[in-house]
Amino acid sequence: MTEDLKYPIGKFSPEIFTPSEKEKKLLEIEFLPTDLEMSIQNLDEHQLQTPYRPGGWTIHQLVHHIADSHMNCFIRFKLGLTEDHPTIKIYDEKLWANLDDVKLQPVNVSITLLHALHRRWHSAIKNLNEMQWERTLFHPEQNKDMSLWDLLCLYAWHGKHHVKHILALRERMKW
Repeated sequence: MTEDLKYPIGKFSPEIFTPSEKEKKLLEIEFLPTDLEMSIQNLDEHQLQTPYRPGGWTIHQLVHHIADSHMNCFIRFKLGLTEDHPTIKIYDEKLWANLDDVKLQPVNVSITLLHALHRRWHSAIKNLNEMQWERTLFHPEQNKDMSLWDLLCLYAWHGKHHVKHILALRERMKW
């Protein structure tokens, strides 16, 4: 498998806080649900059940994964804003991707959820000051402290990363 299939926009790398970068990342959070919805537009069930790369999840699983992941991040942000350096809860995303809610629910359920979630998320963080962006939480799986700014950068990247997986598959398959 080539790195392009696994990391079509490159691996995540944290960015330095600037007001212009903050605005860019906030827009990416705000518009991810629409971008994701557009990336799967007009795909049939067979196409949705196609893995985005060899050994990867199906597009169906990927859409539900984004919802699961971003729900967790929203909660992490709220904990980071209201508690002093909380330790976040980790979860096994591979196991979550095989639960019945993922297997049995159509992707539009998670698309709808993401529209509502990202609206709340963007509203919760769009007016944070620079000190609030520096608030931290502890990520036990990575064994490191993360600022809310780092978390914003990671999840802005995460959404674009997975949308690109879908778009790259569509391009390769000529869908």
